[in-house]
Amino acid sequence: MAVTFAIAEYPVVSVPNHATANLASFRKWAKNNDLPEKTKLLYCRGEVMIDMGTEQIFTHVEVKTEITTVLRVLAREGKLGRMWAEGFLVTNEKAELSCNPDAVFVSNEAFTAKRVKLVEGKEGGFVELLGTPDMVLEVVSGSSEKKDNQILFEAYYEAGIPEYWLVDARGDEIEFHIYKHGTKRYTVTEKQPGGWVKPAVFGKSFRPVRGTDASGNPEFTLEVK
Repeated sequence: MAVTFAIAEYPVVSVPNHATANLASFRKWAKNNDLPEKTKLLYCRGEVMIDMGTEQIFTHVEVKTEITTVLRVLAREGKLGRMWAEGFLVTNEKAELSCNPDAVFVSNEAFTAKRVKLVEGKEGGFVELLGTPDMVLEVVSGSSEKKDNQILFEAYYEAGIPEYWLVDARGDEIEFHIYKHGTKRYTVTEKQPGGWVKPAVFGKSFRPVRGTDASGNPEFTLEVK
């Protein structure tokens, strides 16, 4: 079993041996530990990763906030299901995966067909999503490159998640990819004229646009048509 870390201002993190023993042990530990509340955890086939890196405001927080907000409005207005931002575990037993995506969408059909189940915490309320959601979002940061582009790319596919939205806004050009579940691996949804991308889950076309706000700060917009 391997325990690896992506750590910024927290130089020492102790993970008990039992937390890496198997998926069930990790889930139990993940819901009851002394790590800061915003710590992002990942268990994948015996490997544990802890991402405590500080999120950059304009290339990470801005991007995931905009995408989550836009998709949440679409989901609510179209009565499609539920769109949630990060903050809880998403677990898939088949893929031996448990993690904290930047955002996740679960359709009404997924709830009805029991492809997903909400798991209660010890102190009440729901703290985990168990099963296969319809879509997950990850926004790449300096501490999450391998996790987002390789480990989760493979694990989300193994979990049967229909769409994986992967965004990297750190460079001059925004890398905005929507991957769909193919027969052997994820395949990228081809861009349409004008840079639009039309995934299957939401039935709309999307295009990322970078601009500036009234204060001159970078601004990320997800256009929809």
